[in-house]
Amino acid sequence: MGRMSDQPARWTQATVYPDMWTDPDDDPRNNENSPEGELATLHDFLTNYRITFRMKCEGLDAEQLARRSVPPSTMSLLGLVRHLAEVERDWRNWITDADPLTKLYGKRDADFDEAVADPAVVEAAYADLEREQAETDAALAEHPDLGERVGKDGIAIRELLVHRVEEYARHCGHADLLRECVDGRVGQ
Repeated sequence: MGRMSDQPARWTQATVYPDMWTDPDDDPRNNENSPEGELATLHDFLTNYRITFRMKCEGLDAEQLARRSVPPSTMSLLGLVRHLAEVERDWRNWITDADPLTKLYGKRDADFDEAVADPAVVEAAYADLEREQAETDAALAEHPDLGERVGKDGIAIRELLVHRVEEYARHCGHADLLRECVDGRVGQ
């Protein structure tokens, strides 16, 4: 890692609130209406964190997306895209009693280790994420009762949904720092 002077200057696209990622009128997460009920609230938070994560990755090329944070970490924005696809798939294993789905990227930590600066890898990672999100969303939609217990461990649907929100929220925090290291862009 270079000297502090080698780091990109901090900046934001926002003009209204300098601590925001974008201006309120341009923010796809702005929702005038508060959702009604627990299930709708959980889905709203999950949707907004998914959008936030995608926003943090927008406008970057394959090299920037694959850029590692700080040694010895293998974390990168592209690695996070692949990781989120992997965990979306794994959550479906919690819902069912069937044999577990195989890992998307093979061996442990391959989601990060094999996140390389190749446009084809980037394209595949986004396709994997969209597909796995849709399949997990569909599997969970079959269980609208948040108190229903599913899978071998009898986990409550509520817990699965809260865990998904937590996973995206945590990785949005990582994405904030990774993006700032890549090009200096900041904002929540």
